[in-house]
Amino acid sequence: MKTKMTMIYWKSDKFWLGKLQEHPEIMTQGETLEELEENIKDAYRLMIMDDVPEKYQTKEIAL
Repeated sequence: MKTKMTMIYWKSDKFWLGKLQEHPEIMTQGETLEELEENIKDAYRLMIMDDVPEKYQTKEIAL
């Protein structure tokens, strides 16, 4: 079953910008609306660690 979320998006001078209503910390851009949608899907997958292998390491860092 695929997860469905709401993308909030708008056009700036040069790019389409968007973020997920359910995860406003996920924000990205695209030259086209289609590219924006693909980029936001990729950003979501990265956030949920979908592409991280089973054997991974962690390290605490200061920001």
